[in-house]
Parts: sequence; structure tokens; C-alpha cells
Amino acid sequence: MRGDPHDKGKIVMSRSVIVLGAGMVGVSIALHLQRRGAQVVLLDRAPPGEGASFGNAGLIQREAVHPHPFPRDIATLWRMAQNRSVDASYHPSALLKLAEPLFKYWWHSAPSRYRPIAEAYARLIVTCIDEHVALTRGTEAASLLRPIGWMRLYNKQPELNAAIAEAEMLKREHGVNYALLDEAGIAAAEPHLLVKRLGAVHWTDPLSVSDPQALTLFYARLFTDAGGQILRGDAMSLARQGAGWRVQSSAGLHEAEQVVIALGSASTKLTQRFGYAPPLFGKRGYHRHYRMQGNALLNHGFLDADSGFVLVPMRAGVRLTTGAEFAPDDAPKTPVQLERAEPLARGLLPLAEAVEEEPWMGVRPCTPDMLPIIGPLPGQAGAWCAFGHAHQGFTLGPTTGRLVAEMMMGEAPFIDPAPYRPARY
Repeated sequence: MRGDPHDKGKIVMSRSVIVLGAGMVGVSIALHLQRRGAQVVLLDRAPPGEGASFGNAGLIQREAVHPHPFPRDIATLWRMAQNRSVDASYHPSALLKLAEPLFKYWWHSAPSRYRPIAEAYARLIVTCIDEHVALTRGTEAASLLRPIGWMRLYNKQPELNAAIAEAEMLKREHGVNYALLDEAGIAAAEPHLLVKRLGAVHWTDPLSVSDPQALTLFYARLFTDAGGQILRGDAMSLARQGAGWRVQSSAGLHEAEQVVIALGSASTKLTQRFGYAPPLFGKRGYHRHYRMQGNALLNHGFLDADSGFVLVPMRAGVRLTTGAEFAPDDAPKTPVQLERAEPLARGLLPLAEAVEEEPWMGVRPCTPDMLPIIGPLPGQAGAWCAFGHAHQGFTLGPTTGRLVAEMMMGEAPFIDPAPYRPARY
């Protein structure tokens, strides 16, 4: 029986699992649990897909088998320290709080420590396309997954040579597919590109999603069509209820045997109340859409190595995305990277006016060892973690959903979950 939304003390029908967070990760977990027979309530303060799942390059990145390491060469560190680059920016007021996690991030990025991290990360990424396709096969959402990949453009021979060597290694070790384009090939693929480039690596495996939020909403609709509930509420109201858990929603109090915390960058604000405070830190990112002049089109997403940002075709227009901004949690928007990137982008494509008055901003939840936190919440029976996916929450949502559901339902996990266990912190 449903509770009176005006009666905040009334307990509504109990479910076996409460999933906190309705981004791509949380929605995917709810859907996978439901398909294994669990009764699930999905709760968030906002509608599904409005956090970091909304703002990204819309790529399901099968080629991203290695996470982003912290730069270790002096030239790059010096460039970033000057705080004038397009790909990274920081608020000086945030550095003290971020000093420890960023130092650990740098430490884990040393080649000897990074290698096993990359191997564990790859075991998640190699499944990403299969898991998304499994959820969309035979549905109208399949049309959102465009098998067109994306490109990295280069204009310096040493950089191109290094990129080719890396691509060949990824193909050999992880089955990643790519094509090499010369100047003529780039022009044929993107006839409205305003510059010439020496060559490009075209990653052919990734799926390009023309509307990332629409895909998250579709997964949410699969969940509700099968009887799942999505409710508005405050995840910070989570509390113990006997051997289980309870949380306040707009429909009253909900009780469940188990809970999954999938709140992205806000996850540790909740977990620390239960004695678990891993060194999660946020990378803020921005995007804005632009129309194209006349009949100009962009066919593929691309990153220009000389510029350091991504341009990708979306339903709303050409999306210009930024790199990472490090800022205090409560700091207002400071889209300086977009301001630096826009004139460069206009030199690459015939962009017209911006679609939105204000740019979008979101926060990517990152861990110092670059691996997500997936598994039981230490010291709290019946509570589970699923956060810290950094740049790849959109890519890894269904993969994480399957892994969490298998562990919670007592199935043999399809990959070893040990590298992602919360207890490592």
C-alpha cells in the first residue's frame, strides 16, 4: 500500500532493496536487481539522469581500457600549475583539501603501480558494449547507440607515432579496434573540419549516444514498466532499521533489507556517517551545445590533440566538453575552461550560436587508485557501495549493475570483484 505523501511518518510497502542515486549507475543496478527477482525502490532528489550521467561526451568507451593517470612529466605539471590550460583548471582554495587525494593519485600513477590498476580497470571496460546492448536489444533505444566510434586528431608526427603505438598495443592486449586516417581520410570523414590534420586514430568500437540522458531515462522506464518504483527523497535520511535500512521519500518511510549507495560524488557524505570515508574527490566538468552554420555537420566526436577538448554531435547540437576542474564542493560555476576552449573550437568547426544561455556543470567522482568502489560497505551488513567511476560512469553503468546484482543475489560474479572492494580504503 502506498503512503500518504503528506504523512512523512507512515511506512509504505517494504522492498528488499533501496538504491540511492538515479544516475546511469544507480538505474542500472536497480534494473539488474529487479531482473533477478528483487523488489527495488530507486530514490534520488532529482529525476533520473540529471547528474554526471547528463553531462559527458556520450561515448560508451570500449577503447578506454586504461584509466586516466596523473601526469608525471615536468612539462605537463608545470603547464597545469600555471592554471591557464583548457584541459585542467583549479581553484587555489581547493588545493589544501585535495592535496592528500591528489598526491595519492600521483603515487598510484607510477608505472609499476599503474600497471595492475590498468589490468583491473580493463576487465570492467571490455564488457561495456555487451552490457549496454543487452539492455537495449530489440527496443527503440537501440537507435541511440550509434556504432561510429570517435577520433583523436594529431598534427605532430611524434605524437601521432606514439598514438599509433598505443593503439596497436591496445589491440594486441585488449582486442580494441581502430583505423588510421591520413589527412585525406580525415577530410573525407569530416568535410566541414576547418583545419588540416596530419593523421587520426579512429577508435571504431565505441558507441556514440546522441542523447545520454535519454538512454538513462530509457533504462529507468524499463525498470518502472516492470513494476519498480522511482521516488524523490533525501538519501541523507538513510538510517538503520533493525537488521535492515530505512529512508525518507516523498511517499513516506521505506524499509528494506539492503541498500545500495550509488550517489556519485556525494556518496561519501553519506558513507562517512556509517564509518566509511574513502578519499573520493571530484573533478568538475562543463559542456555547452552549439548550432552549426548553414548545412555544416559533424559526423563523429573527436578530440584534437592540439586543443585538449572533445566536440561531439548530439541531438541538441555540437557538444563542447571540458577537461577537469578542481574546486570546493560549494563553489559556484566557473566555466573558464569553456571560455578558453570556445574560440579554439570555432577554429576547428563552423559553429554558430550557443544553444543554452548557461553551460551545464557536473562532478565526476574519482578515487586515488582510479578504480571504482564496488562491493559491501565495510562494517555495515546489508549496505553496498557503487561509486567512484570518474569519467566512465556512463560507460560502466550496466557493467556495474550486473556485478553488484550478482554479488547481492548470491550469484557467482562474472568478473573477480576484489580489485574494486570498498575495504581497500
